[in-house]
Amino acid sequence: MRWSDMDAYRHINNGAYLAYLEQARVAMFFDRHETFSSGTVIARHEIDYLRPVVYHPQPLRLELWIEKVRGASFTVRYEVFDLGRIVARAATTCVPFNFAIDRPRRLTEEERGVLAGYADEETGAHA
Repeated sequence: MRWSDMDAYRHINNGAYLAYLEQARVAMFFDRHETFSSGTVIARHEIDYLRPVVYHPQPLRLELWIEKVRGASFTVRYEVFDLGRIVARAATTCVPFNFAIDRPRRLTEEERGVLAGYADEETGAHA
């Protein structure tokens, strides 16, 4: 968390959560697996805020996993924890994208393999 993430009510602003999700997603995929760095866009975010978070120096903990893999998209699920308590649940739909032709593209077999490694036991996709 950053001090600037607080709002007038002295809790972390809801918009800051998108940055937290992005940092975790980038660390999970793009920093570790070069294939995703060639092009991925976000089609949808969904966040359920369960408890307010007041700024403190300890980091939030995020757990991520893959819930759905389709031909040309995949869904990343998140749980956000503050001091051991769940404070938010979220999902992001990601779409592989070919920027040269400005169009979505299908997932490659290599990408499907990477995603399978983050699969939840119940849905086939958790990391």
